[in-house]
Amino acid sequence: MASSTIIITLIGMAVVTYLPRLLPAWYLRNKKLPPFLVAWLRYVPIAVLSALLLPALLIQDDVLNFSPTNLYLWAAIPAIWIAWRTKSMFATVIVAMLLIALARFFLS
Repeated sequence: MASSTIIITLIGMAVVTYLPRLLPAWYLRNKKLPPFLVAWLRYVPIAVLSALLLPALLIQDDVLNFSPTNLYLWAAIPAIWIAWRTKSMFATVIVAMLLIALARFFLS
């Protein structure tokens, strides 16, 4: 493949990646959004993170797994509680990692 083709491909990928992000930001930079929209937008990151994590926690080998062998699910429950109480990502990750490590140590 020619170098020019690679460079054109990279430039095209950059444009289609960043243009949809930049256009709304440029358009809305001097506008005041309605309060209900601002409140609604606050929940978008939580919804996206939940949509990404929940299948990984609940589905193993293409089957819903609520059994005691699903260590990630059982470690996620106290980690979610820690996240809610402390609002600290660091504390949440540390608690989840410790729970997984302890569960693997004692159950294997």
